[in-house]
Amino acid sequence: MADNKETIFSGIKATGKLHLGNYLGALKNWVEMQNSGEYKTIYAIVDLHSITIDIAADELRQNIHDMAIDLMACGLDPEKSIFFVQSHVKEHTELAWIFNCILPVAELEKMTQYKDKAKQHKKNVNAGLFDYPALMAADILLYHATVVPIGEDQDQHVELTRKIVRKFNNHWGKLFEEPKTKMTRTPRLMSLADPTKKMSKDLGEKSYIALSDSADVIREKISKAVTDTGGNKGKVNGGRNLLDLFTAFVDDENITAKFEEDYKNGELQYSKLKPMLANVIINALKPIQAKRKELAKNPDYVTAILNQGAQRARVIASQTMSEVRKLVGLE
Repeated sequence: MADNKETIFSGIKATGKLHLGNYLGALKNWVEMQNSGEYKTIYAIVDLHSITIDIAADELRQNIHDMAIDLMACGLDPEKSIFFVQSHVKEHTELAWIFNCILPVAELEKMTQYKDKAKQHKKNVNAGLFDYPALMAADILLYHATVVPIGEDQDQHVELTRKIVRKFNNHWGKLFEEPKTKMTRTPRLMSLADPTKKMSKDLGEKSYIALSDSADVIREKISKAVTDTGGNKGKVNGGRNLLDLFTAFVDDENITAKFEEDYKNGELQYSKLKPMLANVIINALKPIQAKRKELAKNPDYVTAILNQGAQRARVIASQTMSEVRKLVGLE
């Protein structure tokens, strides 16, 4: 990798099965950026973020392993990207603590994601959930990432990271650059069962299509997916959601344009769209599922890849922390 390339960092939590929202909203773009040759790409399974919700140890271990397999099956290449597990590089938490000491509580109280998650997990509103953005900033800045790929609802976290950069540089001396965002090209996929909410594992299995779902399961979920209520201008636009999903997988503009026109005119026949949508999703997932099956047969290989990635990440992280400690007075 050439030194003049910009560095991209992005992470994904190990909290369950990957679904189409994850794939179209993040992973597909990760792979495209990795293969473009334009960036140094660093991707992590952010397991420390995963424990901000209640999750059993065995479940977390399995999720991390499954996530690694899924990511490689989707095209993450350890020869082209640094790919590792967050907790295997201890500098993430060390830098997060230093950021905690310059980050005003008032800034954390503004974070929309904290408010949303606190409502979802009322019995476990913990300090980690509140302090999530400090660790996220450490994830990014530990590798001097200059570009952060995000969805439309994540800019607030990166803006806070930029504020942390300014505070650190003003307080202790210039070290970090303010990262910029790279908006991912993808529709905002909504729940199949409740199109007023974003597609999420938290809403139950009927709300999403997992990358590991069988053909029969995919057909059933699509057939039962909510369409529109109250017409195209109604409060629930499930039809728009299904059409966005179809467009994301189909390159034939003639077909998509016809469905778009029918939808606009209130004439879209879901009896035609739904079976076609199910088939295009099934076909798109076939190579991913085949690669996943192959990787699952060799868990030692997957573990070795993650260990190698952590070693590469530590080289960068340890250098950054050495500079941070000197500036702060800890070394």
